[in-house]
Amino acid sequence: MEERAFYLLAYDIADDRRRQRIARLMESMGVRVQGSVFEAYMNASELERTLRRAQKYFRKEEDSLRIYPLCAACRSKVRTLGRGELTPPPGVKIV
Repeated sequence: MEERAFYLLAYDIADDRRRQRIARLMESMGVRVQGSVFEAYMNASELERTLRRAQKYFRKEEDSLRIYPLCAACRSKVRTLGRGELTPPPGVKIV
């Protein structure tokens, strides 16, 4: 099984309908941490499949989708203020 990496995904989609479709796609792959920002653990295949699916609803001249991979060392340095917690790795339960 391919190793999963941690990604931060953010989008800015001009059209409401396309934005809703991209949001549903992102929700199926990760956790919404802000309006158009998601955290997700994906392997390379899952990431590529997500990007292919996103392109169906995407207009390069109007929209933006950014994918930031965060290594384990960088992930451990993420700081949050206010509500919310960093998304835990799959299979990890916080009690």
